[in-house]
Order: sequence, then C-alpha cells, then structure tokens
Amino acid sequence: MVVMARLSRAERPDLVFEEEDLPYEEEIMRNQFSVKCWLRYIEFKQGAPKPRLNQLYERALKLLPCSYKLWYRYLKARRAQVKHRCVTDPAYEDVNNCHERAFVFMHKMPRLWLDYCQFLMDQGRVTHTRRTFDRALRALPITQHSRIWPLYLRFLRSHPLPETAVRGYRRFLKLSPESAEEYIEYLKSSDRLDEAAQRLATVVNDERFVSKAGKSNYQLWHELCDLISQNPDKVQSLNVDAIIRGGLTRFTDQLGKLWCSLADYYIRSGHFEKARDVYEEAIRTVMTVRDFTQVFDSYAQFEESMIAAKMETASELGREEEDDVDLELRLARFEQLISRRPLLLNSVLLRQNPHHVHEWHKRVALHQGRPREIINTYTEAVQTVDPFKATGKPHTLWVAFAKFYEDNGQLDDARVILEKATKVNFKQVDDLASVWCQCGELELRHENYDEALRLLRKATALPARRAEYFDGSEPVQNRVYKSLKVWSMLADLEESLGTFQSTKAVYDRILDLRIATPQIVINYAMFLEEHKYFEESFKAYERGISLFKWPNVSDIWSTYLTKFIARYGGRKLERARDLFEQALDGCPPKYAKTLYLLYAQLEEEWGLARHAMAVYERATRAVEPAQQYDMFNIYIKRAAEIYGVTHTRGIYQKAIEVLSDEHAREMCLRFADMECKLGEIDRARAIYSFCSQICDPRTTGAFWQTWKDFEVRHGNEDTIKEMLRIRRSVQATYNTQVNFMASQMLKVSGSATGTVSDLAPGQSGMDDMKLLEQRAEQLAAEAERDQPPRAQSKILFVRSDASREELAELAQQVNPEEIQLGEDEDEDEMDLEPNEVRLEQQSVPAAVFGSLKED
Repeated sequence: MVVMARLSRAERPDLVFEEEDLPYEEEIMRNQFSVKCWLRYIEFKQGAPKPRLNQLYERALKLLPCSYKLWYRYLKARRAQVKHRCVTDPAYEDVNNCHERAFVFMHKMPRLWLDYCQFLMDQGRVTHTRRTFDRALRALPITQHSRIWPLYLRFLRSHPLPETAVRGYRRFLKLSPESAEEYIEYLKSSDRLDEAAQRLATVVNDERFVSKAGKSNYQLWHELCDLISQNPDKVQSLNVDAIIRGGLTRFTDQLGKLWCSLADYYIRSGHFEKARDVYEEAIRTVMTVRDFTQVFDSYAQFEESMIAAKMETASELGREEEDDVDLELRLARFEQLISRRPLLLNSVLLRQNPHHVHEWHKRVALHQGRPREIINTYTEAVQTVDPFKATGKPHTLWVAFAKFYEDNGQLDDARVILEKATKVNFKQVDDLASVWCQCGELELRHENYDEALRLLRKATALPARRAEYFDGSEPVQNRVYKSLKVWSMLADLEESLGTFQSTKAVYDRILDLRIATPQIVINYAMFLEEHKYFEESFKAYERGISLFKWPNVSDIWSTYLTKFIARYGGRKLERARDLFEQALDGCPPKYAKTLYLLYAQLEEEWGLARHAMAVYERATRAVEPAQQYDMFNIYIKRAAEIYGVTHTRGIYQKAIEVLSDEHAREMCLRFADMECKLGEIDRARAIYSFCSQICDPRTTGAFWQTWKDFEVRHGNEDTIKEMLRIRRSVQATYNTQVNFMASQMLKVSGSATGTVSDLAPGQSGMDDMKLLEQRAEQLAAEAERDQPPRAQSKILFVRSDASREELAELAQQVNPEEIQLGEDEDEDEMDLEPNEVRLEQQSVPAAVFGSLKED
C-alpha cells in the first residue's frame, strides 16, 4: 500500500491499482523498458474495463513508442472496441487519431496501413481512405507496394467512381504491367470500351506479355476482334479494318472467324455493301472447308436478315414500287448465293490443291448445261494441272475435253485436243499410252479405220532417241514405243482390219521388244493356229517360254503341250516327251501336278504303260507334300486299271513310307482292305500290325475298331490276344514318350509352349522324371476311364479244333460271360490235336488281272 500511495503521488493521481496488480507493477518498475513485462501485464488485464486497458497501453507506449507488437495489439483492441458502434460515433475519430499517432513511429509497417485503410473503408470515408492509401504508398518502400495495391483496387472498384479508378489502375500498371487484363476487364465493365480496345491492342502486340489467366495470343486477339467489331460506335481510336486484316495474315488457321468479325463490324456500322464485299472476298480467299462453311453460313444469315428487315419495313410503312423492286433484287441475290455454294466449295478445294484431277472433273459437272463455262474450266484445268504433281490421272482431263467436243459434233476440235495431249510431258508412260489409245478409239467410233491404224502405228514407231520404259530422266514420248497398252490395241486392230503378215509383224515386234505377257504369247499362237500355221504357233510358244520363267510360264507350257498333243497325238511321241521333260525341268512343285498328269495321259494313250507308271511315280516325288496323297490315289487307280490290283502293293508300300501319319494311316486301311478282298488275310494282318505303330489308341479309335472287326471276322483267340497286346504296347510307348507327355501336360496346364523343366522350375532332373511318371499314371487312368463300356456279348473266336456245325452254333450263340484266359485252358488247347477241315475253293477276283485278263 505504501507503493501505491507513492506511485499515485509521484505519477498520476487518477491511477488506481488493485492488489492483484502489485506484482506486475513492481516488475515494471524494475524493467520498465521490457516489452515482455508489459505484454504479460496487458494479458493479465484483458478482462479489465476498456478505459483501464487503454490506459495501460498508453503507459507502455509512452515508454516504448517504437514497439510494433504494442502498437499492433493496441490498435487492434481499439478497433474491436468500436466495431459494433455507429460510424458517426466520436469514438471512431479517437481510434483514427490513435492510428495517426502510431504512424509517427510505425509508418514503415504495411500491416498497420492495411488495417487502418480497411478500418476507414468500413467507415465509408472515401476521400480520407483514398488519401490514406496514397500516404501508405508514399511511406512504404516500392517492394511492399504489392501488399497495398490489391486492397486499394478493391476499394476503387467498390465505388462508382470510374475516373478515380482509371487513374488508380494506370498507376498500378506502372508497377505491374502483367495485370493489364484486370484493367481491361474493369474498363469493359465500366463501358470504357475505347480505352479497353487500346489496352488490349497494346497487349496483343507485346510479344513478351504473358497472360495471368493462361490465355494464348490468339485468344487475346479474338477478344480484341470481338470487342472492336461488336462496338463500332464506341471504339473510335483504332483502325478496325487494318487490325483484323493484320490478324488474317498472322493467324492463318482461323481465317473464318476473323473474316466474320470484319464483316460484322461493317454490318453494325451500317455499311452493308462493304460487308457484302468482305464476304465475297473471304469466300474467294479462304483455303479450308471449315473456314468456308463459317463464312458462307454467316453470309447467308446476313442476306436472310436483310430480306427480313426489308419485308418488315415494307409491311409497317406500306409497299411501294421501289420497295418491291429492292425486295426482288435481294431475293434474287440470296438465291444466287445458295446456288453458287457447290461451285464455291469446289473452288476452295482447288485452292488447296490445284492439281487434284477429280475436283476438276467435279467442277465441270457443276457447269452442266453451260458449254462456255465447261470449255473455260477444261482449258483452265489442262493449263493448271502439273502432271508431276497431279493427284489422279491427268490424261483424263484431256480425254474428257476431247470427248466433250466429240459429243457436240466438233471432231476436228477433238482431234486437235488429243494431238496436243500427245505432246504433254506426262509423269507416267501409261498416261500418254492412254491418250494414243483414245485417239484410235475416236477414229474407230466414227469408222475411220485407216486413220486409227495410222495413229497407232505412229505411236509405236521408234523414236529418234530410244530410252528404257522406266527411265524417268527421259520424256514419255521417247518411251511410249514400249507401252504394251498401245501395242495390244494395235495388234487387235491388225487382227480385225489388217493382213496376216502385218498382224504377224506386230506380234513379232512385241516379242522382239520383250514387252509381251503370257497372254500376248498365247494370243499370238492362237492367231497363227487359226490361220493353219501350226508350226509357227509352236515357235511362238517357244519364244514366249524363252522370255519368261516360272511361275509366269505356267500357262504357256500348259497351252503349248495341250495344243501339241491335240495336233500330233502319238505321231511325234519323242518330240512330245522332250517337251514334257523340258517343261518339268525346273518346274516348281506347286505347278508340277498338272504337267505330270498331262504327261502320264500322253503315255497312256500313245506311249507305253510302264512309261506312264514311271511318270506317275516321278509325280509322287515332285509335287508338294499337300498334293502327294491325291497323286498316290491317282497312281494306284491307274495302276490297278492297267496292271491289276496286285501291282498296287508296291505303290501302297511306297505311299505309306512317304506320306504323313494321317494319310499313311488311311493308305494302310485301304491296303489292308484290298488284301482282305484278295483273300490275303495274313498280309492284311501284317499291314494292321505295321500301321498300329503310328496309331495312338486314345486319338485313333477308328483304326483299332477296324482291326478289331477284322479279327472278329477272320481271326481267332490268338490273333485277338496279339492285337490287344500290341495295343497295350503302343499305348505304353506313347505314354512314356517324354515329348508327348510334356505336350500333354502343357496342354492341360493351359500353356502354349514350354519344356519339361517348365513344369517344376527349380527342381532337379529326378524330380522332372517323377513328375512325368505321376502324370503318365494319371493319363493312363483317364484313358481307362474314357474307354467305351464293353459289349455284353462275347467275341466269337474261330477255334482250330471246331467243326463247321460248331462254328455255326457259336455264330448264333450269345455268351453272357467273358472268356477267362488262364494257363490251364491254354495247356488243354495245346494238347488237342486239330481235326482235318475241308477247305472251300474260291475263284480269283477279276480285278487281280486288270487289263491283262482274257476276254
């Protein structure tokens, strides 16, 4: 209490302390310049009345006037104290004065300026606020202006004072030029479009400008075009036409939008004729279908709106004769525009590629019924299209041009066009050849046969300088003499209109030039044959054979040999044999079958049977593997017909050795069946036994069933047991084959490729073998399970001690029980002596003798 009295007398008589304040007062007396002591004291007094708290802040700031923490907390507390009061309350003025006192020491603190400016904005004191912002910008360093300007601009936009805001934005852009888009948006919102257009034009022309909104230069340019074209009455300081035309050269991929913007500018300005001129210019210059579609649709919409406006005006003011004429004119103009669309679109495509032949033909079709325009189009086309750059066949333009004159009865003009076409340096020889052929066909259509022959002979005449057909360095006029198209047409005309000698000379010339095809050779030979020059035709075949190799010579050889056999038959057999040998020398297996069959037929009809068999035997080795089976079938059939079925045994054996397992299996079955028919049961059984080695019982059940049926008919118990033993042996062989097992296991596991080690990676070789053995047992069990159920009836065996009557009874008997084959029964049967059996005689089948049998 003594301390309190002393303080009150010495300092302020109005200061009142409570007992709880004494420790803080004593600490302050000891450390009166410590900010922490004052902050602790202030924190303790937060619940005290506002005047007492403000008095404490004032005492602290009197001792520490440069403490930012104290000023910040003090000003924040003072603003909070008047927050819910009316802005006209005198307390606001006290808080403002407190801020002003703070800035005597804290004028470099942007946070205090921001809080003060926001406090003034809340009071609605516009001028005071603006001046305070200006003071803040003058007081703070330039590096901290970026903290003041966002709030300053928000203040400027919040009041309808465009002039003030514009001046503020201009100052701001000096600090931050990259924020020009924000200023432009404000100008648009405040309807200051002229200055907005100027600023936007400046931004577009600045190559270093980077949009904060991520807009490209084209997007900014498009905004500028929309702004100046849609507001022609408000944008007066810019040359709109020059700006948009500059964009046309700069943004060539957006010509349609820019042309529409320019036309829209003139439409909104009221210059309708100028807008129409812009549309026409755009249609004539755009290069893409997309741009053309945009411009044309806008043009058509403009014409429709003009017609609608005129009709509406006429209906309101009453019709007059001048209005009717004007309306008819507008309607006619609109109809003409719509009718011109296909032609205008074709012009766009030709501007893209003036060497597109098909588009020129379409352009001619669009002028249907207007001869003058068609002639002009053809003339422009043949003058424009470069044959070396053309898309399509450029000669068709010349041909169609001549055909147009021909259809209109102007043959001389058509001939002139075609004659000029023959002098054009085409890229391909075939184009010039087609022109020469059209020249000939033109004369043929008008029955000028001699002139047609003359033209084609002129086309095929040797030039002064010869060149190879594919020599691109020489003009096509020097290479057309080797064109097969022209020579073929000349040969056809000579056959129809010329003499035998002239036609023969043409074909000989074709062969000499080595441009003939197999069909030309065949045609030449047929022509000579028609005129009874058989040996000459054979010489023609031989010349053709010398020109070509396999497989192109296949048709020539087939035709030549067929014609030779038909002509001479067996009279020149040795010569025919030489021809066949020559044809078969080097013949690919793919084409050998036909020639061998023809050769064998020759030997059968005119030669020796053994020669024919030799040919068939050679054929089975020469043809493709896929054709060997068919060839063996033919060989067997012919041998049986000529020599008898017994002669086919060797063929069957050879076929079984050569053919694949599948075909060899079929051959074995047929071979065994033949032996059965001949009564050679042992032979048939041996064949079945041999074939069983390639027949897996699990996949070839039909074979084993056939053998079983054979043994039932012709065997006995021993043969049946032998067959079953062989079957078990074959099945065990297939089960123990490692490759077979691996493929089966991989198939089960769903894998397409792999080895045995893949089934159990990381294991040893013994583990692989164990795995294979286990899998083998599993597959054997599955095979047993999959076998069809046994028949209820017993197999009837032919016993060696049975008589005919017993065999008949056994054939009719059905034994419900299976035969038990044991050692005792086998010994009993071995002790029995067979009875004599009377054998029945049977005649030998006639097929055994073949063609050697007696009549």
